[in-house]
Amino acid sequence: MVLRREREKNSLGIEWGKFYRTVIALVIPMALQNLINVGVTAADVIMLGAVGETALSGASLAGQVQYIMTLFLFGLTSGATVLTAQYWGKGKKEVIEKILGMAVKAAVCVTAVFTVAALVIPEYLLLIFTSDPAVIAEGVKYLRIVAFTYIMIGVTQAYLYIMRSVERVIVATVVYFLSLLCNIVMNSIFIFGLLGCPAMGVSGAALGTLCARILEVVLVAGYARIFNRDIKLRFKYIMHTDRELFRDFMKYALPVVVNEVMWGLGTAANTAILGHMGSAAVAANSVAQIARQLATVVSFGLSSAAAIYLGKTIGEKKLEHARAYAKRFIILSIIMGAAGGTIILAAAPAAIHFLSLTATAKTYLRLMFIVMSYFVVGQAFNTTMVVGVFRSGGDTRFGLILDVSTMWGCSILCGFLAAFVFHFSVPVVYVILMSDEIIKIPITYKRYRSYKWLKDVTREGETAI
Repeated sequence: MVLRREREKNSLGIEWGKFYRTVIALVIPMALQNLINVGVTAADVIMLGAVGETALSGASLAGQVQYIMTLFLFGLTSGATVLTAQYWGKGKKEVIEKILGMAVKAAVCVTAVFTVAALVIPEYLLLIFTSDPAVIAEGVKYLRIVAFTYIMIGVTQAYLYIMRSVERVIVATVVYFLSLLCNIVMNSIFIFGLLGCPAMGVSGAALGTLCARILEVVLVAGYARIFNRDIKLRFKYIMHTDRELFRDFMKYALPVVVNEVMWGLGTAANTAILGHMGSAAVAANSVAQIARQLATVVSFGLSSAAAIYLGKTIGEKKLEHARAYAKRFIILSIIMGAAGGTIILAAAPAAIHFLSLTATAKTYLRLMFIVMSYFVVGQAFNTTMVVGVFRSGGDTRFGLILDVSTMWGCSILCGFLAAFVFHFSVPVVYVILMSDEIIKIPITYKRYRSYKWLKDVTREGETAI
């Protein structure tokens, strides 16, 4: 193995030590960002778990609306970073500023639609996920306050994700960390009625989140205005869209948007199926999803690092280097996935013991943790390939086809039939719903071996000036 590595280094001139140092420098801040983002949700779950199962379930299901919205945003920003990472490799800063303007404008439009829907028809949105009147009532309280954060989320996420694609990864870590601290403090005050405030329960959790999002906007605006001298968010590029870049943006971003939305709707469909099987299933699933997110923060950071590093390498026209780097990212994804699965199994007893759940919910949760322990291994591999490796070369349509076929055509369809036609138990339905990531593995690996994802998608003409 050592000799083979030396031959790779001699033939391509790759310094693997430098590669790993650079990847670690990208992964750690982005893993922390993912951990912090999960922490915001986890803070609500833990604190509302102490209030009661109904409040926890209501906030959890209301959070699905924001979750679907953020998938639109993630699709837009991921599609944009297909271009920005490669243009960063070419040193085309003005083009990146134009793409940033387009991404922010698109994010504002998307989040405005979700804001209006959450304020006007919150009950109907929640009916998608549950028919329990008490859970819906709690969810409406949460949704009508947190809706005011949506446009703020859109602007900050679009800006920070583009900054990540040009290797400005620390700023997002700082912003989200301070936001998490704010959210925990304000949650504690508003939920439990500290410092003379009334105990507001689920409404207090939403109000704490609103305060945290306001802080994010202030911090991002300060960074963009004072510290960022390389890539500026220019009002003229928000208002005026370059037609050629817009066509490129839509070509690579639209499949990613649809991919992320279909994947997210699939996850929401899983939640909806379980939601109609009782509040105990909802509560257990909400905790299991938090555990999954915590266990995959490094894996998702790795996928983002792969997209940035490989995109820049392809932009520099070092295609053979990109092949060699992609192979190393596969190995790292498997290691990170296995570590995440181990963490879930180790954390299961403590989570089951400390949370205020019913006996039935705890029984469900114990099984869900076991399922998640192998689910995250498959998710780590597939995410690194689809979100990181494939998208770095503009191969954005494959992920859409993969997710629609395996999720909607297999796990969700079979899970729905198992729940409502054959009336299987919650554990059996959950195993079926969580089968898609395992099914994807051989398909994803075959696509990787074809190298159809390895393309330079930038323009060399006037647009790229």
